[in-house]
Amino acid sequence: MARPGRPPKEKPNLHPLVGSFLDMLTTERGAAMNTRQAYWRDLADFSLYLRETFSKEIVDVTTDEIKSYLKDLGDKIHVKGQNKSQIATRTVARRLSAMRQFYRYLVSEGVRNDDPTSTVESPKQTRTLPKTLSESEVSLLIRTAGQAGTAGSVRLVCLLEMLYATGLRVSELVGLPLSAIGEDMQFLMIAGKGGRERMVPISEPAQKALKAYIDISKQFVSSDDKGTQAQWLFPSRTSESGHLTRQRFAQLLKDLADNAGIEAGKVSPHILRHAFATHLLSNGADLRSVQKMLGHADIATTQIYTHIISDEAKKTLEDKHPLSKTGTDE
Repeated sequence: MARPGRPPKEKPNLHPLVGSFLDMLTTERGAAMNTRQAYWRDLADFSLYLRETFSKEIVDVTTDEIKSYLKDLGDKIHVKGQNKSQIATRTVARRLSAMRQFYRYLVSEGVRNDDPTSTVESPKQTRTLPKTLSESEVSLLIRTAGQAGTAGSVRLVCLLEMLYATGLRVSELVGLPLSAIGEDMQFLMIAGKGGRERMVPISEPAQKALKAYIDISKQFVSSDDKGTQAQWLFPSRTSESGHLTRQRFAQLLKDLADNAGIEAGKVSPHILRHAFATHLLSNGADLRSVQKMLGHADIATTQIYTHIISDEAKKTLEDKHPLSKTGTDE
């Protein structure tokens, strides 16, 4: 979104094969709109660099030109960023990943005979542990959310309980259709990344919060709504999608953190997802079950949470779930 008083920047006209690649991601791989937009931004930045620096289109690039772009990108971030080295490494790695997939697509379509990224090494990344919250901090957030007693308060408690009980991605949570709620509100059917569907149980506190919210949820639907808003579990009268947006939910959490006396930087939808996984493992849940609830394709992604639980909890996890020692994903 453009800053107030500034016209929005016109989107660059990219090579048609970029659009074809993005369409493939959506139709064949089931990529979410947020994923598609992220790939578009990465490939647009690379395309503009090539045009300005080498007067070339993205389909005609050489390996040396890719390396030149990645070096230039890293240098610019080093000048601007905080935690500069880490940010630069992650950004370069993400851009290179997008480029790799694009050029593999061109090879598969017979547009190119070679993949110019094949000999480009990814920057080495230092693994950072996910930020999380303690169980007492999560409880404090939920108690604080419920203090106002308004419809917005009831909705916020429901959002918190649902997120903490299920570990959903924020886009999955705010975009839940009413049809996702299973029988007696005991589980949710989630269509996750890559079109993978999973069933996630709902805890008793979350069921209670959900029932209380549904009783008042029509207050968030316009009187003249033609079904756009009413189909969602968390409808919104102001968003184009008809449901609560990720950005609005994140802002509600920041305000809630301030009211609860918790540092705002410690609270976000994704950090609550981390708390869900960490607290489950700390209390003896097995790694495979947590993987399924989080919707991770690879159990190695879930294993990172084992690095932030206590030694005692790690021993319990290893005793109950030998797979955690091997990290294999059968």
